[in-house]
Amino acid sequence: MIFAMKVSVKRAVKLISSALLIGVVATALVACSGGSRVRKPAELVPVTNQFDLQPVWSTSVGSSETFNFHPVVAGDAVYAASHRGNLAKIDLATGNKVWEVSVPERLAIGPGSDGRVTVAVSIKGNVYAYDDSGKPLWNVNVGSEVLSEPVVAGGVVVIRALDNRFIGLDTQTGVRKWIYQRQQSALSLRVGYGMLPINNEVIVTGFAGGRFGMIAMANGGLVWETPVSFPKGFSEIERLNDVTAKPSMQGDIICAVSYQGRIGCGQARTGNLLWFKDYSSYTGTTQGTELVFSANEKSYVTAFVTKDGTQAWENTQLTFRDVGEPLAVGRVLLMGDAQGYVHAFSQANGEMVARIRHDSSPISAAPIAVGGLILIQSQGGKIAAYSPK
Repeated sequence: MIFAMKVSVKRAVKLISSALLIGVVATALVACSGGSRVRKPAELVPVTNQFDLQPVWSTSVGSSETFNFHPVVAGDAVYAASHRGNLAKIDLATGNKVWEVSVPERLAIGPGSDGRVTVAVSIKGNVYAYDDSGKPLWNVNVGSEVLSEPVVAGGVVVIRALDNRFIGLDTQTGVRKWIYQRQQSALSLRVGYGMLPINNEVIVTGFAGGRFGMIAMANGGLVWETPVSFPKGFSEIERLNDVTAKPSMQGDIICAVSYQGRIGCGQARTGNLLWFKDYSSYTGTTQGTELVFSANEKSYVTAFVTKDGTQAWENTQLTFRDVGEPLAVGRVLLMGDAQGYVHAFSQANGEMVARIRHDSSPISAAPIAVGGLILIQSQGGKIAAYSPK
């Protein structure tokens, strides 16, 4: 059985420097399209499915609109939210909503949950927390816009603000426990920066300037920081080089990729890189047993050998289809696209082995593999669980 169980241009290139916004977007659109002003998505090639993703249940929480919402699984529940302020706990087995609340403001990102406390952040930087019955616990303002998905683990809510502050809040009270301030960059991508929690103790995340690092959840201390790439070029736009996507981890190896930079893998304990190669991606990495996978701005999907960076294969069949964040699970690689399709590739050789239509709206969030199911949320708000057969 082939399925054994583990920033697109449209959303990525909004920049902090408003004075340069129009020129930056225009330049980036042309650059990312290989000099063409028209990015025509590739036609889908016929695929004979080598396995099926059978629908188990589906529900909706409302549209993400222009924001990027991810569902999160904690225990036997899925937590999901929408831009209009819907926040829901969904039974993982049945898809029934255990509870659904209306947050007082429109949301920019969320949710984060540990199964006991669930939080979401409004467009005004207000963090709203709810207990596991859906009752409000607290809300606090963090003084800045938040586009990064919050992390709830180890008794701490980690908020990453757009002004380069990491803020640790007590899960029960919302009282600030710590703050870690990064230096502001002259110019950086105005997007969410993914955070990977490990063992309820640390998070690994990317920074501007091609760097990524590990932060202790107990006190906000920087454990290590390392560059995966370095800015290059003459203009500030050419030198944009941020690690925006959530790093991936398999065993004791962490991999990360930067926009207009490099992809690389290193030791989780120290951050020391084993290898790096020129590459550019805003959708991040995912790892199988021996390979690390990523897709670039043209939606070319590439596999590298984790131990040394040798390119194993590349698939160009989804060119300019604006694929979302990838998931490696079992022997396949899954990712959605801007037209709501979910594509499955063989990890071994990059052959496309299956395809389904989840929705008509884009799928930017990575699929989630849990309990023998694959969970997928579209930007239109449809969440569905599929069983591989």
